Amino acid sequence: MKFAIACTSPFYNKKGEFIKAENTFYVYDNMTSEIFDEQGNLLEVKPLFKIDFSKAKEVKAVSPSSPAGKSNIKNLKIQLGLSCNYSCEYCSQRFVPNIDHSNSKLVDNFLQNLDSWLKDPPDQIEFWGGEPFVYWKVLKPLAEKLREKFLFTKFLVITNGSLFNDDIIDWLDEMGFVVGISHDGPGQNVRGPDPFENPKQKEMIMKLVNRFLPQGRVSFNSMVHRENMDRAKIQKWFEDLLGTYAKFNIGEGGFIDVYDEGGKANTLQNHEEHLAFRRTTLDAINNQEINRFLIYRHRIGEWLDSFGNHRPANVLGQKCGMDNENTIAVDLRGNVLTCQNVTAVSKAPNGNSHRIGHVTKFDEIELNTATHWKFRDECSKCPVLQMCKGSCMFLEDEYFKISCDSAYSDHIPFFAAAFEEATGDLPYAIRALDDNYQLPAEREDLWGPADLEVMLPEVRSTPKEL
Repeated sequence: MKFAIACTSPFYNKKGEFIKAENTFYVYDNMTSEIFDEQGNLLEVKPLFKIDFSKAKEVKAVSPSSPAGKSNIKNLKIQLGLSCNYSCEYCSQRFVPNIDHSNSKLVDNFLQNLDSWLKDPPDQIEFWGGEPFVYWKVLKPLAEKLREKFLFTKFLVITNGSLFNDDIIDWLDEMGFVVGISHDGPGQNVRGPDPFENPKQKEMIMKLVNRFLPQGRVSFNSMVHRENMDRAKIQKWFEDLLGTYAKFNIGEGGFIDVYDEGGKANTLQNHEEHLAFRRTTLDAINNQEINRFLIYRHRIGEWLDSFGNHRPANVLGQKCGMDNENTIAVDLRGNVLTCQNVTAVSKAPNGNSHRIGHVTKFDEIELNTATHWKFRDECSKCPVLQMCKGSCMFLEDEYFKISCDSAYSDHIPFFAAAFEEATGDLPYAIRALDDNYQLPAEREDLWGPADLEVMLPEVRSTPKEL
């Protein structure tokens, strides 16, 4: 679909004082990522990386009626179980029924069957919980055997860091792990206790960080939610912790999707909050205050590459990548799952089991719990499709709509910043060029009236009780 993009070009006098703004208009095609000027001329945008999409393979669009299988696995996600010593309010796993994976015999059986379906060394193996170190007695022998087998495969673990000790840190180092530490900075109280306020936990986390940071093997992963919308404040929180000159990255960084009422309570509640979030994000981008966020560099760069290479929408998979046939999530019983955040005994919103197959019957795996963006009417008619890629692939109905609205406000500032870099003009309004469709008014007006004051919600000062 094509969209009219209304932009403003600010002009300043020699003193740097703003004197006027001229309006300019462009047309943007979300199916081809092409930008046209007012005269209909195609703009040439310089991409960061030149990519020829003329012979690119079209992505298989999955749905319950057109399920996808798995093959030639490059990214293996192992679900150890969903037990966790924290209870984050917005966690996607909060009400997912768990399966016991504490039996060490499961590890032996898993490893014995591995060669029957994992034919070549994967590029990456991820170890997931819950909290993975709740499963230390299972994780340790499993990872050690896999490291013996796959010497050059990247190992990744995501943890809240509260269970670190000297032995675990030494082991992670010896095994060559990349570690992501989940922490929301100033918004941590929505998760629960702050391990940095526990002297022993802080000591252990900093020991790992100081050892792993010079090798680029650790990041802090922060989620953005209603009480943690200012990425600049998140970045400053970690700079105050680690030092302004420390070379660290902040992972994750996207706005939460909504999986239950807890997530709903932690998402944007009204249009004023959407506007406050968009404005705050745009200001932080313009002021270079969120440059440690991987998501900042990724989104701006990918938008420029999308504009510059005219990326066709038919090569876009889902945001999480779990619809990719080369990516698989399994538990220690060999069950193949929709993703690492569900279990074999849980059901997707469409009614199908999240158990989409078993490794012993690899050719019969069917991802029938997901809906590709192509089959969602709102996605094809969205100007930020090229980066959003359909939000969570298995959400439906109310929770999908709320997540979709939040994702739009999350992506618009990055779209606008990249568009300004590509054209020199900053978008302030978007209109669909289709007689049969109109964007909702709150999506057309990107920043709201200039005289409308909007405020971010307050961040709670005390931790939620576990």
